[in-house]
Amino acid sequence: MFSISTQAKYWLFTGETELATCRAEANRSYISSRRAHLTDNEVASCFLTPMEEKLLSRQYEVVLRKFCSEFQPPMPKCVIGTSLAYFKRFYVHNSNMDYHPKDIMLTCVYLACKVEEFYVPIGQFVKNLRGDREKFADAILSFELTLMSKLNYHLTVHNPFRPMEGFIIDIKTRYKNIQNIEIVRRTAEEFMERSLQSDACLIFSPAQIALAALSFGATKEGLSLDRYIKEILFKTATEKEAEDTLYQLRRVKFIVKNTESVPREQAQAIQKKLDQCRNQENNPDSDVYKQRMLEKLDEEEDVRHRKRAKLVAD
Repeated sequence: MFSISTQAKYWLFTGETELATCRAEANRSYISSRRAHLTDNEVASCFLTPMEEKLLSRQYEVVLRKFCSEFQPPMPKCVIGTSLAYFKRFYVHNSNMDYHPKDIMLTCVYLACKVEEFYVPIGQFVKNLRGDREKFADAILSFELTLMSKLNYHLTVHNPFRPMEGFIIDIKTRYKNIQNIEIVRRTAEEFMERSLQSDACLIFSPAQIALAALSFGATKEGLSLDRYIKEILFKTATEKEAEDTLYQLRRVKFIVKNTESVPREQAQAIQKKLDQCRNQENNPDSDVYKQRMLEKLDEEEDVRHRKRAKLVAD
């Protein structure tokens, strides 16, 4: 049940203002730990601003969706939705400068495949990537535990796809004023696709997003779902509760419709700036990272050696 899920309890925010505050804090925390004696002007030129981080994350969400759409074998919608939910959640409390979106993006997709029971072995997964596949596999596996930890192991994601199907069935069954609700399906699905690029899943419940999508599709067809919401869905509720729901649906539509794509040139400029200020300890290409991985392997080997010695002694 969504109402008692970790998503409802920990990953729904009041709105874009609260999300901006959380992201700004992650940005400030990273910069504070690395600015040393830099002036504010030097900080502005060296590090990403919260807005730059938001734009870069948005661009990588587009890349993530493209990767999923071209993935073989074909990927279910729920995996795409869960991947994006993980990615968005991760960067609510973490900075792009600390963890590069490229690494986290792929790890989100790989983890979502497992959670949504569309498991693809890592070897097959990286065949969908161009370049050094062994390097990609190592990076994904090394960041997987970090991702789960940063998500507080809240891995179950409720997507809006199933609620939309439920509403369509309910309208067919209980609301005869609309004879063919199927005519709004395509527009509603396009709206939900657009919602994946927005922060809607961090602000609204899956049912609200699904109902907003159907309402948007109905409006495009010259129909209205207001009576269905008031007279069927909220038949036993107060007038205020029904009006509050309609208000939330308008909020969903406003946020989704006002989410714009990031110009490629702008994203490339931010990417170039990120390359200069990213945390090298979390950069798989850096000597610092490679040394840390070697030390970790040595520590794990020491632990195994002590366990073997203890077993022999016993």
